Amino acid sequence: MELLPRSPAEFGSARYWERFFRQRGQRPFEWYGAFPELCPVLHKYVRPRDKVLVVGCGNSELSEQMYDMGMCEDIVNIDISDAVIRQMRERSASTRPKMSYLLMDMLQMDFPDAHFQVVLDKGTLDALLTDEEEATLAKVDQMFAEISRVLQVGGRYLCVSLAQAHVLKKAVEYFSREGWVVRVHQVASSGDKQQFVLPVFVYVMTKFRKIPGSAAQILEICPEEQDKPMRVENAERLVAAVKDRQHYALLCSQISKTPCREQVSLDLCDKESGKPRYTLHVVDSPSVKPSRDNHFAIFIIPQGRETEWLFGTEEGRRQLAASAGFVRLLTVALHREQHYEGMAGIQAELSGKVMELAPPGLPARQQVPFLSVGGDIGVRAVQHCGSSPLSGDFVVEDVRGDGTCYFRRLIFLQNRNVVQSEARLLAPTPLPGQKKRRKDKKKPSPAEPPGAIDKSYLCCEHHKAMVAGLCLLGGPDALPGELAVLVVGLGGGSLPLFVHDYFVVEIDPSMLEVATRWFGFSQGDRMQVHVCDGLDYVAKLAAEAPAQYDAIMFDVDSKDLTVGMSCPPPAFVEKPFLQKVKTVLKPEGVFVLNLVCRDAGLKESVLAALRDIFPLLYARSIQGEVNEILWCQAGPAGRHGPAELGARARALEEALRQPGRPWDSSWALADMLQARHIL
Repeated sequence: MELLPRSPAEFGSARYWERFFRQRGQRPFEWYGAFPELCPVLHKYVRPRDKVLVVGCGNSELSEQMYDMGMCEDIVNIDISDAVIRQMRERSASTRPKMSYLLMDMLQMDFPDAHFQVVLDKGTLDALLTDEEEATLAKVDQMFAEISRVLQVGGRYLCVSLAQAHVLKKAVEYFSREGWVVRVHQVASSGDKQQFVLPVFVYVMTKFRKIPGSAAQILEICPEEQDKPMRVENAERLVAAVKDRQHYALLCSQISKTPCREQVSLDLCDKESGKPRYTLHVVDSPSVKPSRDNHFAIFIIPQGRETEWLFGTEEGRRQLAASAGFVRLLTVALHREQHYEGMAGIQAELSGKVMELAPPGLPARQQVPFLSVGGDIGVRAVQHCGSSPLSGDFVVEDVRGDGTCYFRRLIFLQNRNVVQSEARLLAPTPLPGQKKRRKDKKKPSPAEPPGAIDKSYLCCEHHKAMVAGLCLLGGPDALPGELAVLVVGLGGGSLPLFVHDYFVVEIDPSMLEVATRWFGFSQGDRMQVHVCDGLDYVAKLAAEAPAQYDAIMFDVDSKDLTVGMSCPPPAFVEKPFLQKVKTVLKPEGVFVLNLVCRDAGLKESVLAALRDIFPLLYARSIQGEVNEILWCQAGPAGRHGPAELGARARALEEALRQPGRPWDSSWALADMLQARHIL
């Protein structure tokens, strides 16, 4: 402890280092790793014939190892500590005749201009730049000016550093302003031998003649796992990229020592584009007892199924990990913008990286299994990409579900983990004479369209619950034969296609085009679409044509992600507007609302507003989802008790079995019986 300074400022004091090396004696002191870790980077920028200056050399063995390994022999080492210079001269005088040690202050060097091809700094800048006080920054500017003076054009300043944000930013801004090329390398760690939890970086600043009037900057980062540098736009982005790698190193260090109390999520990005390629979730199961082979496993989520409850929610992943029987399960989601070469390719790509996230107690050389559903990575085919001024960027994609079923989905990329609309695809029907013989049977190509839209099937659980609200209509014996229904919010058109007897209001014209082209939606005498604001349309109906609809359904997403309610927008549940909705409904009509609200206080205020307008209010929660479907009627409270509600549900079940109504009614009965009456 006596070797530590009383304050960070002492790192820049000659008196402190003199005392430090006298007390430490001959034992080498290595800042930020030894030669084996640094060699791969140094070898790229130090040539055998280069004249190298090492500033703040201390008693590190780095210069000696560079000399002994034949990397370079013409090395000049300087330091402000007389004690360490004498030690190092004695240690190398007889064995390294071409290497010298000089007592010199790097802020005032005696060398002529353009004397060196390389200046090497291992921790010296970090020791000097301990704060951002004016006096400290002045010393750093003087250090950089001296390094620039003694380096030849084309020479390299190699700075080994822990890359604290203020240190990196200062170096990058200074040298890029002078017209130098700045590249940052992450040094590969040496496993448990690494001295620091934080990764080590090497700044490579290459000197070029400054071009008057030019503001162009060349800033690059080279992660440890690749040689090809990635270009970044400015110093802030470079600092942010380094900070991401530091946070990842801290995370790996933390979860390698202790179990995760909460699930940890991180993205691994594509080397070329920098876009996310894999999303990882680390899930620990405290209830699983460790044994020889159950410490760690990797689960590859099939493409297109990352939004499912089992894979897309914390509770689902927790259940998945427990059922898999591993102490730690690492789930891996694949991104739609990326291409993957099957399970074997993914395993080869991830094997090294995922081991950095292994749990504590993993036996040495333990083989870690890669798991998936059905042993493959699933199928995802993007059919259409588009952009709307209202909805932002969106995609239409076909994915294979559990088994052989295919589904078409609409995804808004501003909330890419939520399926906006979904439809089941019918298997293609072969034409007469086209039936394949058994020996010609082969698997269909993933790129082949599975078939047309199955308009009789509702994929979304909340849509099923919305349709089940029709139980509240008509007499006790049957559902009315024809209904007038108004739906606000078209999306992919699955809900209107299923019911088919109503008007649809959609504010975004792009969604009408998507529904028509990709989801089999079409207009006719019994179904019309009005492209306008639902608020305005309902207000107009209330003023001009009241009491004309048997049912009104709101399935409208909010574009404002700052509100704790993503469906509907707040204006749709304000009391004055709800009163207009009631006006448009027939006296026995039902208002069905898809509510997605994570703010408990806001949710309670919405329910209170609904109760004031609609005395009869039922709620149906959707298992594994935030959605809650609200069925509202204007009749007096208690008009439909649990017994009559059940009778109506059973009557609907019978009605739905009638010819011409190809509805799977079992869920309608279940939805109605599981609803709760909100008093």
